[in-house]
Amino acid sequence: MRWLCLSFLVFACPAFAGTQWQLQVPQTPFDHDGPSEVVAYTPLDKAAANWSICVAYPHLKDSYWLSVNHGMVEEAARLGVSFRLVEAGGYPNVDRQRQQMLDCVSEGADALVLGTVAFDELTDTVRQIARSIPVIAAVNDIADDGITAKVGVSWTEMGAVAGRYIAQRHPKGSTPVKVAWFPGPEGAGWVRFVERGFREAVADSAVEIAVTKYGDTGREIQVLRVEEALEEVSDLDYIVGAAPAAEAAVSLLRTRGLQDRVGIVSDYMTHAVYRGIYRGKILAAPTDFPVLQGRMAIEFAVRAIEGSLVHRHAGPVIEAVEAGASPWPQLTETLAPASFIPVFKFVSEAE
Repeated sequence: MRWLCLSFLVFACPAFAGTQWQLQVPQTPFDHDGPSEVVAYTPLDKAAANWSICVAYPHLKDSYWLSVNHGMVEEAARLGVSFRLVEAGGYPNVDRQRQQMLDCVSEGADALVLGTVAFDELTDTVRQIARSIPVIAAVNDIADDGITAKVGVSWTEMGAVAGRYIAQRHPKGSTPVKVAWFPGPEGAGWVRFVERGFREAVADSAVEIAVTKYGDTGREIQVLRVEEALEEVSDLDYIVGAAPAAEAAVSLLRTRGLQDRVGIVSDYMTHAVYRGIYRGKILAAPTDFPVLQGRMAIEFAVRAIEGSLVHRHAGPVIEAVEAGASPWPQLTETLAPASFIPVFKFVSEAE
């Protein structure tokens, strides 16, 4: 395994210089299923003013959103803008996020960056806010109405990457294998897409989805769901799904003595998933570069405020990461440093 610019969880790469980002840009904005192209994108050097941005997250329960937060802090500092962050505490909390959005924006925000808890249950609120300021969807997909721009990857492809990894190991006609599938919280803006991608990728293979367990991405919920699956299907071959489920599976399989019999695949990357891959406990995961998505969301918000948007829809280029694979992706654009703690209010010192 080859490591780039780091020792284990100690980041040694030079700070992001704001030169170019490699982005996947759909030819038709907001259409993940249509053709797209990879472009070299040059971000702004500096904002025209110290804009105030409201940022809303679904939660900060796992390190994925911590990494998004790290990217936003770095980009806000680089551009010279400020933000206030609110988080809903989980995907079931639609009403809480709606009120947080309204309260945060009412304080005089120049733009809203929204990591939604639901695909289409906040549309009326988004439309209301969009009458006065730009709304940038970040990471989680959302209904298009009222959205100025979207930053994110195809979660259908994220699920497909995880599914293809197993399908290629167990092609049609080979010995069948049983998978426990943990797509995440039912109804969340990304789950329906990651599930479609995964199921389509394994459809023509020897993979059987023996049990499906939905649940919020908090660790406690996912521990319970993995335990349920292990009780219900005694001869599982794989545990696959959201990062907290993969993280929980590492210790649960070890406790039951199943670590050498049941493989684990995550459909996105977190610090614990990275450690699991590094140690050979997790087989694979795609990365959608959450740090870079955080940077992009702030940069797109500034461009939307200033009327200089280049793309209405873009995201990083997804990369698959496998234990023992080389080369490794750019981890500085995937994971926040180990010392990073959430920043809920960032005030730029720009003049």
